Amino acid sequence: MEKDTKKETYTISALAEEFDISTRSIRFYEEKNLISPQRTEGNQRFYTRRDRARLKLILRGKRFGYSLDEIAEIIGMTDIDIDEEEQIKKTLKFGKKRLDELRERIHELTMLEQDLATFQERIQQRLDELNTSRK
Repeated sequence: MEKDTKKETYTISALAEEFDISTRSIRFYEEKNLISPQRTEGNQRFYTRRDRARLKLILRGKRFGYSLDEIAEIIGMTDIDIDEEEQIKKTLKFGKKRLDELRERIHELTMLEQDLATFQERIQQRLDELNTSRK
């Protein structure tokens, strides 16, 4: 990994490799103002430990199904003056909302599974009846 251990900065390719994402994805998060790399005099991006941590939070948020707007709010991008307690409260609020949505989807899928199983049983019974009556 390309890493300057003195300043703990990272290149875009090093972060892309570490998190197994494309450099284009990282640039996209920059365009959305979710991360803000610094630049060299030659205009090359370099990322700090803070940028790396934010990228890790962004990817975790996406894995949990959050929108980029929700991720920005969770990591405090929309409210510059947000304190840690308020950030934790927002994170808990979004987490509860996501859990409620997942539980509802699980309930719906369970009901669908039961309906399909019942339907399969009925069709199998009818097929068995037809096969029995032909013998």
